[in-house]
Amino acid sequence: MKFRTVVIAGLGAAVLSGCHHAGDLVVDEGIGITALKTTCPAVGIPDFTGDVTLFNPPQARTADAIDVTASMTDVRTTCDDSGDKVYAVANFEVVGQRRNTQGARSVTLPYFATVTRGGETVVAKKVGTVTLNFADGQARAQANASGSAYIDKAAATLPPDIRDRITRKRRAGDAEAAIDPLAQPDVRAAVNRASFELLVGFQLTDDQLKYNATR
Repeated sequence: MKFRTVVIAGLGAAVLSGCHHAGDLVVDEGIGITALKTTCPAVGIPDFTGDVTLFNPPQARTADAIDVTASMTDVRTTCDDSGDKVYAVANFEVVGQRRNTQGARSVTLPYFATVTRGGETVVAKKVGTVTLNFADGQARAQANASGSAYIDKAAATLPPDIRDRITRKRRAGDAEAAIDPLAQPDVRAAVNRASFELLVGFQLTDDQLKYNATR
């Protein structure tokens, strides 16, 4: 599943040599990786799920039949990894627009919060709703929503031997220094197993998802 990463607090495969942020894998002048991913999950919106379009009539797909559109924006994350379970929350705003501004109107939209492991395996999913309340005469409305998840801290922690192989100092000229530890299959597999993502998006129908992918 492709997704847009909003917060990179837990992406284990990223190796950066510029700015250092908590949770990145950081290479220190070619002699080793000096910072490891945190146990907090990355947070993102899967491709084509951050927007939803409602039509009137529902079966129409032309621009003049667009009734309501909504988008997820301003995704923010909080994470508490002080206990045996990591608790992560993705807060976001939903901004909607409607074509007909006559009368007050409420529009309820379903959304999901999914936890994936290793970028592919879904380990948990919750579905919630967010309601946009349009005032009479107003074309725009917005609302706040959130998705949360508990993740086993032990599962999100790299084994000590893998951490040692990744962070071990290497001297220039050593044969070992020319080998990227993340290129080794067992190391990469361990990093993937310990990498979790908390993904949020609109719970779309097949037709809505197809519309987003082809518009």
